[in-house]
Amino acid sequence: MPAQFAAALLPLALLAPAASPVSVLDAHFDPATAFVPPAAISYADDLVPYGSHARVVTDRSVPGRTVITLTVAGLAPGHEFPVHLHTGSCGADPAASGPHYQDVVDPVQPSTDPAYANARNELRLVLRTDGRGDGTASAAVDWRPRPGKARSLVLHAGTPAGPHAAGDRAACVRLEK
Repeated sequence: MPAQFAAALLPLALLAPAASPVSVLDAHFDPATAFVPPAAISYADDLVPYGSHARVVTDRSVPGRTVITLTVAGLAPGHEFPVHLHTGSCGADPAASGPHYQDVVDPVQPSTDPAYANARNELRLVLRTDGRGDGTASAAVDWRPRPGKARSLVLHAGTPAGPHAAGDRAACVRLEK
């Protein structure tokens, strides 16, 4: 290869690769007290046993749209988990994940106003596990989270009121690196 041709290609080789519109995160749930801070934390090992697995696929390939798919293995069988995008990162305290992420933030917190706390303004999934504790759920919204503001995906324990009532935080998957 001629030297001037190679020199012309060098700047192209130094460019950072374009960010993929699809990201995949695989993690095993561990206790918050693990020696190495885990990417996925279980706060309720009866519902989300240590060692169970989560895969989060975030698809931003369509401009102005976000699709999140959560696939799990080894969770409590036959259970419904309300799952929401949250503003904080996972931590030893389940509350560290903060409130639900909202595209348009409710000025009154905690947010209970249906004009803000709804499926168009929050990314919500209902994850149903089968008899083995495996399941997949997906949700799409017509917006993109603000950079650095949607830091975790929280699996709520659910309540007798049904899958849309969040309940206690059973587990958290850290989305930020």
